[in-house]
Amino acid sequence: MGDKNGQTVAGGKGEGNRLDQLNHPTDVLIDKETDSVIICDRWNKRVVRWSRRSSTTQGEVLIDNIWCRGLFMDDQRYLYVSDTEKHEVRRYQLGDKNGTIVAGGNRKGANLNQLNFPTYIFVDQQQTVYVLNRDDHRIVKWNKGAKEGIVVAGDRGEGNALTQLYHPAGLFVDTLGTIYVADSSNYRVVRWPKGAKQGTVIVGGNGDGEGANQFRYLRGLTLDGQGNLYVVDSNNHRIQFFPRQ
Repeated sequence: MGDKNGQTVAGGKGEGNRLDQLNHPTDVLIDKETDSVIICDRWNKRVVRWSRRSSTTQGEVLIDNIWCRGLFMDDQRYLYVSDTEKHEVRRYQLGDKNGTIVAGGNRKGANLNQLNFPTYIFVDQQQTVYVLNRDDHRIVKWNKGAKEGIVVAGDRGEGNALTQLYHPAGLFVDTLGTIYVADSSNYRVVRWPKGAKQGTVIVGGNGDGEGANQFRYLRGLTLDGQGNLYVVDSNNHRIQFFPRQ
């Protein structure tokens, strides 16, 4: 805190597939136990880990041959990775390169045992896996050990009704099971209480624009410990902050 300049902790050697390079990374998380960062190195089709020690010059491959898009680590340090080519989410113990399918894995499709371009993931303390199903415009919840998911947001096709999503691109679930979705092509953030049949627009929904109450291509969101909302407003090149509502 207080620094005016960032420090490169992974990559920074140009686009490439060497162990000191990354190629279009799409997600990152911090593993506090090993003091390292774990990165979805998407165009290299791998998940890599870089120590945060200042002497680190290259990463190590944790998982390869995977079109990874999103990452999550649960309280037991299991790693979850979404694969947009196989339309599945796998759970890995660190050091295991094979993993176990916990969502999808039955080819691309709209059935409840399938996914369609899974991106962001959220896992709660019961190891319930929430998956943002981008091209089916819905969020699907997979309970631990389940063979199919439960639709918890969206699922009425693309659209702007409160029962619908349109190319969602960000996901967060709070401790009450309330789902927050960056509903990208509707330029809004929608909140779905647990069990709700439709969502509530909490910010945005005022069309594509640069105003303080507008977005232009949402791409990610998170809530802090006080319930304040941070939204990635990609094509406006900014992060928007909204106090707890």
